[in-house]
Amino acid sequence: MTLIDVTSVGGPALAQERRLVTALPGPRSAEILARKADAVPTGVAHTVPIAAVAAGGGVVVDADGNSLIDLGSGIAVTTIGNAHPKVAAAIAAQAARFTHTCFMISPYEEYIAVAEALNRLTPGSFAKKTALFNSGAEAVENAVKIARKHTGRPAIIAFEHGYHGRTNLTMALTAKAMPYKSGFGPFAPEVYRAPLSYPFRDGLSGAEAAARAIAVIEKQVGADSTAAVLIEPIQGEGGFIVPADGFLPAIVEWCRANGVVFIADEVQTGFARTGTMFASEQFGIEPDLIATAKGIAGGLPLAAVTGRAEIMDATHAGGLGGTYGGNPIACAAALAAIDVFENDGMLQRAQQIGTLLHLRLNALQVADSRIGDVRGRGAMTAIEFVDPTTNAPDAALTAAIAKACIAQGVIVLTCGTFGNVIRFLPPLAISDDLLNEGLDVVAAALAAH
Repeated sequence: MTLIDVTSVGGPALAQERRLVTALPGPRSAEILARKADAVPTGVAHTVPIAAVAAGGGVVVDADGNSLIDLGSGIAVTTIGNAHPKVAAAIAAQAARFTHTCFMISPYEEYIAVAEALNRLTPGSFAKKTALFNSGAEAVENAVKIARKHTGRPAIIAFEHGYHGRTNLTMALTAKAMPYKSGFGPFAPEVYRAPLSYPFRDGLSGAEAAARAIAVIEKQVGADSTAAVLIEPIQGEGGFIVPADGFLPAIVEWCRANGVVFIADEVQTGFARTGTMFASEQFGIEPDLIATAKGIAGGLPLAAVTGRAEIMDATHAGGLGGTYGGNPIACAAALAAIDVFENDGMLQRAQQIGTLLHLRLNALQVADSRIGDVRGRGAMTAIEFVDPTTNAPDAALTAAIAKACIAQGVIVLTCGTFGNVIRFLPPLAISDDLLNEGLDVVAAALAAH
């Protein structure tokens, strides 16, 4: 049963329904998208051929009056629902007080309150500190800076299938060339890649996969040169890959034994998305540093690095910051969003959504051998499409199903190193009925292909 009143979400009440009054794009959206083509570079692509004008609960409404079921949450950003009333009210109140002073010039309480909340909520009973930034990539980049400063070592270990951002350093950390890296090099040095635990494809236990990764690190880099190991507890863009039990704890143990900083990139997995506040909790690990963004502020740009106080304090005064980092309006939104996460049943709702997703998707897998794997946690669940004979990734089928779903008014996103994964990231404000209808459309698209 849904724990919140989705009809109240999204400013003016939006009908929680899938409604197609035109083909997509409709004439008004087509007009706006034509302006986009003239004004915005080709490299800024889009997935859904609409121009959004409103969103809330589990729907996005376009300029032609079409209402689409939202199973993407703006890539895991609007986790509590778009334009959540508490967040909207906090934004308006803060904007009326002041919009910017630069925290590095004239500090303000909102930034400090967000830091205090993250120090309290993130895994680990040790003393922590938090610095605020603007985006997930910026958070990851600053976590690397902090780890290098703390250890005095240069090398950073990232993992196969990992995605960490679009800045020069985070492109180096990211595994996938297209569309993220191709033609944009040379990249930042001293970044090395270790094999990930990918149970569907490698068949290894967590201990076996960790031993393989550690052997690569020790042979190709060496512990004495390694500042940090950086990993998403559950891969995001790489395909929602959930590592085998024991993999992450073994990597953390190796880091502790060798003075290496363990950084968890929870940009996509953080803030109730997986059914716990942070995915690290589900694997029994306590990161030295944790990078967060996306769901943190209900749709406003904000990111954070939170970690052990002694590591966070390693950087000299003035070594961290940024003009907009921890903007007061974004901080007000984050405090409101955190209140919703903690007090409005969001963890339980994410678990309910996960149960529903796995029930429906597992049934599809039983009926169709082209679904090679169903995986994920909570409201971060995916299906991997394969050739049932060879188990080879089937990117063409994946793209066709996603396109068909969007044409029928259901926003779904693809991902995966091989382009053969559809990921489900519904807002926690979505109703069971609307989620089931969206999955009905997915099932129909699969049956038609």
